[in-house]
Formats: sequence, C-alpha cells, structure tokens
Amino acid sequence: MRRFLAVLLAAPLALAAQQPAADPPTLARALALLKTDNAWTLQKQVALCEIPAPPFKEQARGVAFRSELVALGYAAARIDEVGNVVAEVQGVSQGPTVLITGHLDTVFPEGTDVKVRQDGARLKGPGIGDDCRGLAVVLATARAVKQARLRFAGRVIFVANVGEEGPGNLLGTRHLLGTSYKGQVDYFISVDGAGANIVSRAVGSNRYSVRFLSPGGHSYGAFGMPNPIHAMGRAIAAISDIQVPRSPKATFNVGIVSGGTSVNSIAMEAVMDVDMRSESAQELAKLDVQVRKAIGDAVAAEKARYPGSSKNLTVRIDTIGIRPTGAQSDDAPIVRAARLAARQLGLTPSIGASSTDSNYPISLGIPAITIDGGGEGGGAHSHDEWYEDGPAGYLGPQWALRIIATLAGVAP
Repeated sequence: MRRFLAVLLAAPLALAAQQPAADPPTLARALALLKTDNAWTLQKQVALCEIPAPPFKEQARGVAFRSELVALGYAAARIDEVGNVVAEVQGVSQGPTVLITGHLDTVFPEGTDVKVRQDGARLKGPGIGDDCRGLAVVLATARAVKQARLRFAGRVIFVANVGEEGPGNLLGTRHLLGTSYKGQVDYFISVDGAGANIVSRAVGSNRYSVRFLSPGGHSYGAFGMPNPIHAMGRAIAAISDIQVPRSPKATFNVGIVSGGTSVNSIAMEAVMDVDMRSESAQELAKLDVQVRKAIGDAVAAEKARYPGSSKNLTVRIDTIGIRPTGAQSDDAPIVRAARLAARQLGLTPSIGASSTDSNYPISLGIPAITIDGGGEGGGAHSHDEWYEDGPAGYLGPQWALRIIATLAGVAP
C-alpha cells in the first residue's frame, strides 16, 4: 500500500508545487472554520491544560478529551486499554489510513499548580505548549472535519495518546501501532508544541536508573568501607569525561541524583538517572558501552580504595526507557506533503531531528513526522512555559488538516 501511495503522491505533489489547485469546497470550509473559530481552539487549549496529567496519571485529561470529541459528534470515541483517546473517521474508499495525535501527559509531578495565567498576549502554565497545544490542534481539526462534513478517501484516526514523556517510554504510541492498529497505519503525524517546523528524524535515547548499594554504616565508626555516594561521584566524573562526536550528534546527561540518610551516615544507597541520546544507533550503542564501563570502573575503584573491608558494594542498572532511532529522506511523501501544505499557508518550516512519538513508527518503517502546532512558545518542561498565538496561530491547525487531506485524499 505505502509503495503504491508514494508513487501516486509524487506527481500531484510536484504539480501542486508549481500551481496549487483550488481546494475542494468541503476542505475550504473546514480551513475557514479553523480561522474564524480560533478562539474556541485557544479556549480548549487552556481548559485541557488546567487538568493535571502527570506521568502515568493522564486519565482525567483523557476523559475530558473524549467528552469533547463526543460533544463534537464522535459518538464512538473511546479510551483504549492503556488510556489513549481514539476517534475514527472512516474513508469512503480504500485510501490510506492516517493517524494524527497529540500527547496527554506532561513532565510535571502530581501536585503541580497547572493554572494557566494570562500575561499580555501570552498564556503561561506548565504544559501549555507541550503538549496542550498539540491536543488543541487535534481537537480543533476533528471539529472542523465534522462541522464542514469533510470526507476523506482514506481513514483518519484522531488520537490523544498517553506516555510520550520520558517515564512513559512512548507507551501510548507503542500500543497503537503494536496492538490496536498493528499493520494498519500508513501515515503517522504527531503534533507536539508550538511553532511551524517538522521533525522527520528520530533521536534515540537510552535512559537508566543506576543504584549503588552497600550495607551502610556510621561515618566515623564504620569508616573504611566502600561508600555508594563516593562510587557514584567517581562514575559521574568518568561519564563527564566521555568524548562524543558532534556529527552524528550524541549526548549524555546525569539528570537526577539522590541517596543517603544523614550527614554522618555512610549511605546504603545512591541513585543517579542517566540519559543518552543520538540520531545514530551506532553512536548510541557505543556511548552506552562507555557509560556502563564508567559505572563498572567506578565501583571497582571504590572497592579497591578499601581492600581490607568486608562490606560489599554492588551496582544495579534499571532501564527507565529506550527510544529507537531512525530517519527518513526529506523526499519521503509524508515530508513532501507537510512541506507542500506549509507552502500553501505561507509557512517555511525547517526539517530536523528530535525525540517524539514519531520515534516508534519511524523505527517500524511507517512514514511519520512530528509537526509544531502553530504560534510561538518557550520554556518547555518548566513552570514558566508559555504559548503565544499571535496573529496567525490558526495556521497550526490548518497545516495539520492540509497534511491529512493530502495524505488521506479528500472525497467529493
């Protein structure tokens, strides 16, 4: 199916780049609604964002998103086994299946104040851009399709997925493409954050929680035994000295450290969370070996520091999450469809790499992109996160709809 569609899309896309055809009336009507009803989109962006959605606790936001879909006329909208919210628009022929999604979860822990504040033209609040903007774009697009009675040749699946942020390890997308719609999705679109750019390459990541363990003891009375915190310090120092290439880019970070019970105790446990990333699977694997060696050498060095001690020191490496790498040609039909749709709206997106829900479909060979949702934003993953719609924020939902229409085909 995909190979056939790639050939089929090539000629129309090339022709449209020279002289775009007039939009079918239903598509034109849907695009117009996204502009005239832009205030509705912003209202839903704020309303959804003020519902807490910490990692693994996105249920309340998911229920609200489903309720919005049902109110729009998607009576069969459902919440699946892992918490994804799903609504389908059946195609009128055997066209391709296009899935578009925004993610429900945020990075912020339970108890975070998620009240959205107005600061001039800016909306400020945790998650207002990442990914309440994506959710609002998906919802507004679904609304415009329903109100304009827009029909597609292929099937379109609107989704609000769980588990995109780090701890979730792409849980929602893995379930969608590995279980619910395994082998059925021809094109995958994620809407994530603000702006007007395209992610077509997947930055893979390996994330571990590393635990250094010992019996512990009194800092004075038990001195002379291996110290888990000291071993962790040795490991961090060694990791910080690892040399990584600039191209293909590879990175490492020790993002969280914890351990100990008091200033006068040798800790029983010290924990560090490590993140490694690269576009290159080979470089990521090489970096993984170096980090593991640094950890092992640190434990050995700390034990060697106290050869007469009978107290043991061990290390345990637990996986937090593994995201696959992957890439697509900038000439891939899905990328060209996104660029064409952008040109039709006067947008000039850049094409780059990141770590998003698209990682998983790209790793499976499913054409996938992540696009921004329009407007401008900043401060992602911070309490000062902001979104500003500006004079043309509506172009974000219009862009998403044009991409869907290009890939799924608009029926008469």
